[in-house]
Amino acid sequence: MRSIWKGAITFGLVNVPVKVYSATEDHDLPLHQVHDADGGRIRYQRRCEVCGKIVSYSDIDKAYDDGERTVVLTDDDLATLPSERSKEIDVVEFVPTEQIDPIMFDRSYFLEPDGSSPKAYVLLRRTLEEAERTAIVLFSLRQKTRLAALRVRGDVLMLQTLLWDDEVREARFPSLDAAVRIGAKELQMSRSLVESFASDFAPEQFSDEYQDELRKLVEAKLAQGDALSTEETFGETAEDEDAGGEVLSLMDALQRSIEANRARKKGGGSAKARSTAPSKAASRAASTASSRGAEKGSTKGSTKAPSKAPSKKKAAPRKKSA
Repeated sequence: MRSIWKGAITFGLVNVPVKVYSATEDHDLPLHQVHDADGGRIRYQRRCEVCGKIVSYSDIDKAYDDGERTVVLTDDDLATLPSERSKEIDVVEFVPTEQIDPIMFDRSYFLEPDGSSPKAYVLLRRTLEEAERTAIVLFSLRQKTRLAALRVRGDVLMLQTLLWDDEVREARFPSLDAAVRIGAKELQMSRSLVESFASDFAPEQFSDEYQDELRKLVEAKLAQGDALSTEETFGETAEDEDAGGEVLSLMDALQRSIEANRARKKGGGSAKARSTAPSKAASRAASTASSRGAEKGSTKGSTKAPSKAPSKKKAAPRKKSA
């Protein structure tokens, strides 16, 4: 693991230097979107709705919209705000653990002692264990002030960021206002049902069945050779796209390849033939189409890796005009 932040837990005159690590990670298999006809990767563009141009990230400002008016906030505007760069995890109070509603928990972080001696770290950990309390702390991370719970997990101190009070919605459902009569026998049977499912929680016994099957599906396709070259799926580079490069459809790529081959066979090498010579995108699309065999229109075909595009040949000499 790599630490994402360094600081110190402070309460009173006690200072405990720590490194902060993300305690959780997403186990989902990363997927991206591709064009079903040729496997080309789909890109998202930052396009201005007023002028229609693609905008680079450096030319983008933030804005707030209240529904009728928009306030644009530039980098200079945001620079006037007080910067949250404190490296202290400031203990505000120690509270009974049961007073913290689990709905308030957000992100979790592990803390590692950062210093020549872990004595202050161990002392704080043992104090929290014996007091059976959780420390409420304030600290700054990524230019935001965070409220968090500092508690013990095993032999490690951990931070769990908390939602602010106004970020937790109040649940009000009129359907629950109606009077409902529960019989003694119904309640007894319900309790018996609960007891029949009673057990100790063991998280390792549970797994994400969908992700497990998804991985098996991907591995099976790879084993069968049912895959594309990753390099081929990216199409034109972002630089070509920003420069206004032409995006070819599969039919255009095939047509241009045919015309270029005819021109080479004739040996004419006219200006028109050179203008229709296949670009990298054209050669790639034609190669992909060839590798898929008898593809039916836009219907998905085989996804075996396409052969590499042929190397470029030198252009035929220009004919002298009569």
